[in-house]
Amino acid sequence: CFQLYGYCYQDSNDIPDTLTTITELGSPLEMIQLLQTSWEDRFRICLSLVRLLHYLAHSPLGSVTLLDFRPRQFVIVDGELKVTDLDDASIEESPCTSNSDCFMEFPARNFTLPCSVEGRCQSMNEKRNLYNAYRFFFTYLLPHSAPSSLRPLLDKIVNATGKHNKDGNAKYLLFYPSSSANSEFTQKCVKSANTQYRRVPEAFIPDENYRCWPSYHHKGCLLSVFDVNEAIEICDSYSQCKAFVLTNQTTWTGRQLVFFKMASNHIVPDPDKITYVKVTD
Repeated sequence: CFQLYGYCYQDSNDIPDTLTTITELGSPLEMIQLLQTSWEDRFRICLSLVRLLHYLAHSPLGSVTLLDFRPRQFVIVDGELKVTDLDDASIEESPCTSNSDCFMEFPARNFTLPCSVEGRCQSMNEKRNLYNAYRFFFTYLLPHSAPSSLRPLLDKIVNATGKHNKDGNAKYLLFYPSSSANSEFTQKCVKSANTQYRRVPEAFIPDENYRCWPSYHHKGCLLSVFDVNEAIEICDSYSQCKAFVLTNQTTWTGRQLVFFKMASNHIVPDPDKITYVKVTD
């Protein structure tokens, strides 16, 4: 949830019992803009949402549901998704006398949950949050332009979450990225490249940019790679790519950021970078 930095409680002449809060600043969540970002960043947002779902299901107050679970209730803070509006939060599990009282209706799917011996619908708050996360976030952000090696797993997660299968538990997503350094996404297998590249240490190409998608830089082609082999494979896949530059920057999963260039006519010294130039016959 949003970080609370402070609050002030006072009586106002116009509005009694006034509470003013000071919270961290976040960026509004725009789904169209998110779909234009890298899959790695979108996966991070989904991961932060899963952590939020887990907290809401096991909060000190009990299981909490967000009755108005929509993108407008969230913001992005340092690449993480956070909820800002808790006015419609509830900790009350619906009372019931039979399973038919535990009916959840959504635009595309309906569910009936079991009625417990205590007369409460079992896990209704958690299930409502989970399905809303599926229909507003997971179904758009996870599969779109995902790495091919991860698509079977992502399809399994998204489908199970949408159907409320036992595999659709939100906690299932928590354990996968914890070993992302060893995942298929990070340790991507690449084909042996026939193209030769000349290594130029401590060098950078400041210009000669071209645009690609998805890119971490809006005026150039800046992508994340696991190693030099993957960078070579990417450069070989673009007809305009004639060189690439390894930086010392990494993404949140530890993948290295690389600039891809369409020429190498102007190379300048840079101790923090390594340039690879395609060798032509």
